[in-house]
Amino acid sequence: MAADPQAVGRTWLVTGGSGQVGSALRELAPAASVQIYAPDRSELDLAQPGDVDELLRRTNAELIVNCGAYTAVDTAEGEEDLARRINADAPGVLAQAAASAGIRMVHISTDYVFDGELTGRAYREEDDVGPIGAYGRTKLAGEQAVLASACRSVILRTAWVVSPFGKNFVKTMLRLAEERNELRVVADQFGNPTSAHDIARAILTVGRRLVGEPDSPTGIYHFTNAGSTSWHGLARHIVARATRDTGRTVAVEPIATSQYPTPAKRPANSRLDTGKFVREFGFAPAPWEDAVDVIVDRLTAD
Repeated sequence: MAADPQAVGRTWLVTGGSGQVGSALRELAPAASVQIYAPDRSELDLAQPGDVDELLRRTNAELIVNCGAYTAVDTAEGEEDLARRINADAPGVLAQAAASAGIRMVHISTDYVFDGELTGRAYREEDDVGPIGAYGRTKLAGEQAVLASACRSVILRTAWVVSPFGKNFVKTMLRLAEERNELRVVADQFGNPTSAHDIARAILTVGRRLVGEPDSPTGIYHFTNAGSTSWHGLARHIVARATRDTGRTVAVEPIATSQYPTPAKRPANSRLDTGKFVREFGFAPAPWEDAVDVIVDRLTAD
Protein backbone atom coordinates (compact mmCIF):
# COMPACT_ATOMS: atom_id res chain seq x y z
CA MET A 1 0.00 0.00 0.00
CA ALA A 2 2.66 2.47 1.02
CA ALA A 3 5.37 3.93 -1.14
CA ASP A 4 8.94 3.84 0.12
CA PRO A 5 9.19 6.73 2.61
CA GLN A 6 12.92 6.97 1.95
CA ALA A 7 12.44 7.48 -1.79
CA VAL A 8 13.83 10.62 -3.40
CA GLY A 9 11.42 13.56 -3.37
CA ARG A 10 8.73 14.74 -1.04
CA THR A 11 5.63 12.78 -0.18
CA TRP A 12 1.94 13.15 0.62
CA LEU A 13 1.02 11.29 3.79
CA VAL A 14 -2.43 9.77 3.19
CA THR A 15 -4.58 8.28 5.94
CA GLY A 16 -7.31 5.81 5.01
CA GLY A 17 -5.29 4.62 2.05
CA SER A 18 -7.30 1.42 1.70
CA GLY A 19 -10.68 3.19 1.72
CA GLN A 20 -12.59 4.38 -1.32
CA VAL A 21 -11.02 7.82 -1.68
CA GLY A 22 -7.58 6.70 -0.52
CA SER A 23 -7.56 3.83 -3.01
CA ALA A 24 -8.59 6.15 -5.85
CA LEU A 25 -5.92 8.67 -4.85
CA ARG A 26 -3.22 6.02 -4.81
CA GLU A 27 -4.37 4.88 -8.25
CA LEU A 28 -4.25 8.37 -9.79
CA ALA A 29 -1.21 9.80 -7.99
CA PRO A 30 1.59 8.34 -10.15
CA ALA A 31 0.26 9.95 -13.33
CA ALA A 32 0.11 13.26 -11.42
CA SER A 33 3.75 12.82 -10.33
CA VAL A 34 2.68 12.67 -6.68
CA GLN A 35 4.26 10.16 -4.32
CA ILE A 36 1.88 8.72 -1.75
CA TYR A 37 2.78 7.19 1.59
CA ALA A 38 -0.27 5.46 3.06
CA PRO A 39 0.58 3.87 6.40
CA ASP A 40 -1.48 0.91 7.53
CA ARG A 41 -3.12 0.72 10.93
CA SER A 42 -0.07 -0.85 12.57
CA GLU A 43 1.88 2.34 11.78
CA LEU A 44 -0.88 4.94 12.18
CA ASP A 45 -4.08 4.00 14.02
CA LEU A 46 -6.50 6.93 13.89
CA ALA A 47 -8.18 5.68 17.05
CA GLN A 48 -4.87 6.40 18.84
CA PRO A 49 -2.60 8.29 16.43
CA GLY A 50 0.58 8.25 18.51
CA ASP A 51 3.67 10.19 17.38
CA VAL A 52 2.58 11.76 14.08
CA ASP A 53 5.47 14.24 14.25
CA GLU A 54 8.00 11.41 13.97
CA LEU A 55 6.09 9.85 11.07
CA LEU A 56 6.13 13.17 9.23
CA ARG A 57 9.86 13.54 9.75
CA ARG A 58 10.55 10.01 8.61
CA THR A 59 8.45 10.28 5.47
CA ASN A 60 9.59 13.81 4.61
CA ALA A 61 5.94 14.63 3.96
CA GLU A 62 4.92 17.97 2.47
CA LEU A 63 1.16 17.43 2.82
CA ILE A 64 -1.25 15.38 4.94
CA VAL A 65 -4.39 14.10 3.22
CA ASN A 66 -6.82 12.77 5.82
CA CYS A 67 -9.15 10.37 4.01
CA GLY A 68 -9.45 8.09 7.03
CA ALA A 69 -12.72 8.10 8.96
CA TYR A 70 -15.20 6.07 10.93
CA THR A 71 -17.94 5.84 8.26
CA ALA A 72 -20.34 3.19 9.62
CA VAL A 73 -23.22 5.64 10.02
CA ASP A 74 -25.62 3.30 11.81
CA THR A 75 -23.02 1.60 14.01
CA ALA A 76 -21.75 5.01 15.10
CA GLU A 77 -24.97 5.54 17.03
CA GLY A 78 -23.73 2.96 19.55
CA GLU A 79 -20.01 3.68 19.19
CA GLU A 80 -19.90 7.46 19.26
CA ASP A 81 -16.83 7.54 21.53
CA LEU A 82 -14.83 5.48 19.03
CA ALA A 83 -16.20 7.48 16.10
CA ARG A 84 -15.20 10.69 17.89
CA ARG A 85 -11.64 9.49 18.45
CA ILE A 86 -11.26 8.71 14.74
CA ASN A 87 -13.36 11.48 13.18
CA ALA A 88 -12.68 14.36 15.59
CA ASP A 89 -9.65 13.78 17.82
CA ALA A 90 -7.39 12.29 15.14
CA PRO A 91 -7.88 15.14 12.62
CA GLY A 92 -6.95 17.57 15.39
CA VAL A 93 -3.77 15.62 16.13
CA LEU A 94 -2.90 15.47 12.43
CA ALA A 95 -3.52 19.19 11.94
CA GLN A 96 -1.40 20.12 14.96
CA ALA A 97 1.41 17.90 13.68
CA ALA A 98 1.15 19.50 10.25
CA ALA A 99 1.28 22.97 11.79
CA SER A 100 4.37 22.03 13.84
CA ALA A 101 6.08 20.68 10.73
CA GLY A 102 5.11 23.73 8.65
CA ILE A 103 3.18 21.67 6.10
CA ARG A 104 -0.37 21.75 4.72
CA MET A 105 -3.39 19.49 5.14
CA VAL A 106 -6.43 18.36 3.16
CA HIS A 107 -9.24 16.91 5.29
CA ILE A 108 -12.25 15.05 3.89
CA SER A 109 -15.60 15.74 5.53
CA THR A 110 -19.25 15.06 4.78
CA ASP A 111 -22.71 16.33 3.91
CA TYR A 112 -23.90 14.81 7.20
CA VAL A 113 -22.78 17.94 9.07
CA PHE A 114 -26.13 19.39 7.90
CA ASP A 115 -29.58 18.46 9.20
CA GLY A 116 -31.07 18.05 5.71
CA GLU A 117 -34.03 20.36 6.36
CA LEU A 118 -33.01 23.08 3.90
CA THR A 119 -35.46 23.29 1.00
CA GLY A 120 -35.24 24.74 -2.47
CA ARG A 121 -31.48 24.55 -2.99
CA ALA A 122 -28.24 22.76 -2.18
CA TYR A 123 -26.21 23.56 0.93
CA ARG A 124 -23.48 26.17 0.68
CA GLU A 125 -20.39 26.37 2.85
CA GLU A 126 -21.74 29.27 4.89
CA ASP A 127 -25.05 27.58 5.77
CA ASP A 128 -25.67 26.64 9.38
CA VAL A 129 -24.57 23.15 10.33
CA GLY A 130 -26.68 20.88 12.53
CA PRO A 131 -25.85 17.16 12.35
CA ILE A 132 -28.65 14.77 13.31
CA GLY A 133 -26.58 11.69 14.09
CA ALA A 134 -23.38 10.53 15.76
CA TYR A 135 -21.45 10.26 12.49
CA GLY A 136 -22.29 13.83 11.50
CA ARG A 137 -21.57 15.17 14.99
CA THR A 138 -18.11 13.58 15.07
CA LYS A 139 -17.25 14.71 11.55
CA LEU A 140 -18.27 18.28 12.40
CA ALA A 141 -16.05 18.13 15.48
CA GLY A 142 -13.22 17.02 13.20
CA GLU A 143 -13.72 20.04 10.97
CA GLN A 144 -13.65 22.30 14.01
CA ALA A 145 -10.45 20.69 15.29
CA VAL A 146 -8.70 21.23 11.96
CA LEU A 147 -9.87 24.84 11.74
CA ALA A 148 -8.76 25.51 15.32
CA SER A 149 -5.19 24.44 14.54
CA ALA A 150 -2.59 26.75 13.05
CA CYS A 151 -2.32 24.51 9.99
CA ARG A 152 -3.06 25.92 6.53
CA SER A 153 -5.74 23.50 5.38
CA VAL A 154 -8.61 22.78 3.03
CA ILE A 155 -11.63 20.86 4.26
CA LEU A 156 -13.51 19.14 1.43
CA ARG A 157 -17.07 18.17 2.25
CA THR A 158 -18.37 15.50 -0.09
CA ALA A 159 -21.34 13.14 -0.29
CA TRP A 160 -22.66 9.75 -1.41
CA VAL A 161 -19.22 8.37 -2.28
CA VAL A 162 -19.15 5.48 -4.76
CA SER A 163 -16.30 3.63 -6.42
CA PRO A 164 -15.02 0.23 -7.55
CA PHE A 165 -13.51 -0.21 -4.07
CA GLY A 166 -14.81 -1.41 -0.71
CA LYS A 167 -18.48 -1.34 0.21
CA ASN A 168 -20.74 1.26 -1.36
CA PHE A 169 -24.17 1.78 -2.91
CA VAL A 170 -23.17 0.95 -6.48
CA LYS A 171 -21.69 -2.39 -5.53
CA THR A 172 -24.67 -3.22 -3.32
CA MET A 173 -27.18 -2.44 -6.08
CA LEU A 174 -25.24 -4.51 -8.63
CA ARG A 175 -25.19 -7.47 -6.27
CA LEU A 176 -28.88 -7.21 -5.40
CA ALA A 177 -29.85 -6.79 -9.05
CA GLU A 178 -28.26 -10.17 -9.75
CA GLU A 179 -30.13 -11.80 -6.87
CA ARG A 180 -33.58 -10.24 -7.13
CA ASN A 181 -36.17 -9.23 -9.71
CA GLU A 182 -37.33 -6.23 -7.68
CA LEU A 183 -35.49 -3.66 -5.57
CA ARG A 184 -37.19 -1.25 -3.17
CA VAL A 185 -35.15 1.93 -2.65
CA VAL A 186 -35.69 5.13 -0.68
CA ALA A 187 -36.94 7.95 -2.92
CA ASP A 188 -37.29 10.88 -0.50
CA GLN A 189 -33.62 11.49 0.33
CA PHE A 190 -31.71 13.59 -2.20
CA GLY A 191 -28.00 14.14 -2.73
CA ASN A 192 -25.04 14.13 -5.11
CA PRO A 193 -23.58 10.74 -6.00
CA THR A 194 -19.83 11.29 -6.12
CA SER A 195 -17.03 9.21 -7.60
CA ALA A 196 -14.07 8.56 -5.31
CA HIS A 197 -11.84 9.06 -8.35
CA ASP A 198 -13.27 12.55 -8.90
CA ILE A 199 -12.73 13.34 -5.22
CA ALA A 200 -9.14 12.15 -5.68
CA ARG A 201 -8.78 14.49 -8.67
CA ALA A 202 -10.08 17.34 -6.52
CA ILE A 203 -7.58 16.44 -3.79
CA LEU A 204 -4.73 16.46 -6.31
CA THR A 205 -5.85 19.88 -7.57
CA VAL A 206 -6.11 21.31 -4.06
CA GLY A 207 -2.98 19.63 -2.71
CA ARG A 208 -0.69 20.83 -5.46
CA ARG A 209 -1.85 24.40 -4.91
CA LEU A 210 -1.48 24.15 -1.14
CA VAL A 211 2.06 22.87 -1.57
CA GLY A 212 3.08 25.17 -4.41
CA GLU A 213 1.37 28.48 -3.62
CA PRO A 214 1.88 30.34 -0.32
CA ASP A 215 -1.43 32.18 -0.79
CA SER A 216 -3.48 29.23 -2.07
CA PRO A 217 -7.15 29.11 -0.98
CA THR A 218 -7.89 27.55 2.39
CA GLY A 219 -11.00 26.81 4.42
CA ILE A 220 -14.14 24.76 3.81
CA TYR A 221 -15.27 23.75 0.31
CA HIS A 222 -17.95 21.48 -1.07
CA PHE A 223 -17.03 18.99 -3.78
CA THR A 224 -19.37 16.47 -5.40
CA ASN A 225 -20.17 15.35 -8.88
CA ALA A 226 -22.56 17.64 -10.73
CA GLY A 227 -26.31 17.16 -10.47
CA SER A 228 -28.43 15.42 -7.86
CA THR A 229 -30.87 12.57 -7.50
CA SER A 230 -32.52 10.35 -4.91
CA TRP A 231 -31.25 6.97 -3.79
CA HIS A 232 -34.04 5.53 -5.93
CA GLY A 233 -32.93 7.54 -8.94
CA LEU A 234 -29.35 6.43 -8.44
CA ALA A 235 -30.41 2.78 -8.12
CA ARG A 236 -32.46 2.98 -11.33
CA HIS A 237 -29.50 4.44 -13.18
CA ILE A 238 -27.11 1.75 -11.89
CA VAL A 239 -29.46 -1.10 -12.79
CA ALA A 240 -30.24 0.33 -16.23
CA ARG A 241 -26.55 0.75 -17.02
CA ALA A 242 -25.65 -2.73 -15.80
CA THR A 243 -28.46 -4.51 -17.63
CA ARG A 244 -28.52 -2.54 -20.88
CA ASP A 245 -26.91 -5.43 -22.81
CA THR A 246 -28.50 -8.37 -20.99
CA GLY A 247 -32.19 -7.65 -21.46
CA ARG A 248 -32.81 -8.78 -17.89
CA THR A 249 -35.63 -6.87 -16.19
CA VAL A 250 -35.14 -5.66 -12.62
CA ALA A 251 -37.85 -3.40 -11.22
CA VAL A 252 -36.67 -0.56 -8.95
CA GLU A 253 -39.59 0.58 -6.82
CA PRO A 254 -39.62 3.84 -4.79
CA ILE A 255 -40.27 3.73 -1.05
CA ALA A 256 -40.35 6.33 1.71
CA THR A 257 -37.68 6.65 4.39
CA SER A 258 -40.29 5.55 6.91
CA GLN A 259 -40.50 2.20 5.12
CA TYR A 260 -36.78 1.56 5.58
CA PRO A 261 -35.98 2.38 9.22
CA THR A 262 -32.32 2.60 10.25
CA PRO A 263 -30.60 3.27 13.60
CA ALA A 264 -29.28 6.61 12.33
CA LYS A 265 -31.47 9.29 10.85
CA ARG A 266 -30.36 10.48 7.40
CA PRO A 267 -30.64 14.04 6.04
CA ALA A 268 -33.49 14.38 3.54
CA ASN A 269 -31.48 16.99 1.61
CA SER A 270 -27.80 16.11 1.27
CA ARG A 271 -27.20 18.23 -1.81
CA LEU A 272 -24.00 20.31 -1.72
CA ASP A 273 -23.36 23.42 -3.81
CA THR A 274 -19.91 23.21 -5.45
CA GLY A 275 -19.86 26.71 -6.92
CA LYS A 276 -17.23 28.06 -4.53
CA PHE A 277 -14.86 25.18 -5.26
CA VAL A 278 -15.24 25.57 -9.03
CA ARG A 279 -14.64 29.33 -8.84
CA GLU A 280 -11.56 29.20 -6.63
CA PHE A 281 -9.88 26.01 -7.87
CA GLY A 282 -11.00 26.04 -11.51
CA PHE A 283 -11.97 22.37 -11.50
CA ALA A 284 -15.52 21.55 -12.60
CA PRO A 285 -16.84 18.12 -11.58
CA ALA A 286 -18.36 15.73 -14.09
CA PRO A 287 -22.09 14.89 -14.05
CA TRP A 288 -22.87 12.16 -11.56
CA GLU A 289 -24.39 9.98 -14.28
CA ASP A 290 -21.11 9.89 -16.22
CA ALA A 291 -19.10 9.18 -13.07
CA VAL A 292 -21.39 6.32 -12.05
CA ASP A 293 -21.31 4.84 -15.56
CA VAL A 294 -17.52 4.59 -15.38
CA ILE A 295 -17.75 2.71 -12.08
CA VAL A 296 -20.50 0.33 -13.24
CA ASP A 297 -18.66 -0.44 -16.47
CA ARG A 298 -15.46 -1.19 -14.58
CA LEU A 299 -17.21 -3.45 -12.09
CA THR A 300 -19.27 -5.35 -14.65
CA ALA A 301 -16.23 -5.87 -16.88
CA ASP A 302 -14.31 -7.65 -14.10
